[in-house]
Amino acid sequence: GELFMEVMNKEMGGSLKKAISIIKNTYPKKFLHQLVSSQLDMDRLDYLKRDSYYTGVSEGVIGTNRLINMLNVSEDKIVIEAKGIYSVEKFLVARRIMYWQVYLHKTVLGAEQQLIEIIKRARFLSLDDKNLSPSKALNVFLSNQISHKSFKETNLLETFASIDDHDILFSIKQWMNHQDKPLRLMCNNIINRHLPKVIIQHKAFELEKTIDLQKKVADLYDISFEEAKHFVYTGIASNRAYNQKTDGIFILEKTNQLTDIATASDNFNIQSLSEPVNKYFLCFPKEII
Repeated sequence: GELFMEVMNKEMGGSLKKAISIIKNTYPKKFLHQLVSSQLDMDRLDYLKRDSYYTGVSEGVIGTNRLINMLNVSEDKIVIEAKGIYSVEKFLVARRIMYWQVYLHKTVLGAEQQLIEIIKRARFLSLDDKNLSPSKALNVFLSNQISHKSFKETNLLETFASIDDHDILFSIKQWMNHQDKPLRLMCNNIINRHLPKVIIQHKAFELEKTIDLQKKVADLYDISFEEAKHFVYTGIASNRAYNQKTDGIFILEKTNQLTDIATASDNFNIQSLSEPVNKYFLCFPKEII
């Protein structure tokens, strides 16, 4: 993103200089950066409402107009006037609900992890086949080890910018008939929406259980144990709706005193939302249940 902004700023004769300094938090008025990147920034206010609308999860609906009207500046910080405290509470609760009901939903986790495994397999195969994907731009990133430094030095920004969802989806459709069995199976699963089963719990899964599932997958699909790892995987889904220690949300009291929302609120849930919640997930093919 920074590289994009630098190129655009150069093309526009430096007119984005102030905007870039605000985003990088080097602009003297620090509160402007909070509008772009903080626990109560405009992006969060926007995507909660947008995603709630498109997913039909009404819990994500928040009163953005009310929140924006309650914004103020004190001690070079974005703060909320005292009468807006309940709007902030609803915003934080909505954020927690949206994460567990939408962003970290079982179906989302399963599809996302399967896509990751597809790219991992494609990258592995690209060591021998530099033209694995029908997208030339995607092949550049699949078949090469590219660091941030080399990215800048080789001017790959334009190539990177040309890659979008269509490159990935079209490649996956082509790989549905690939000779590599793991890649072929995974791509067919994604396109035909045959997603893995996902189990979520509060403690880590035992290694023996994962190994046992991998052996079953290897037998079921007639692939190697190593290849079966593309179909059985574990991970951690983590969410913290509010972090008191990092760029907190402050309430401007009538006495002009600033109080952190977790302290100012009489809602016990707000204090609990400042604690991170980790859930462990296990993905595997539904056929081996």
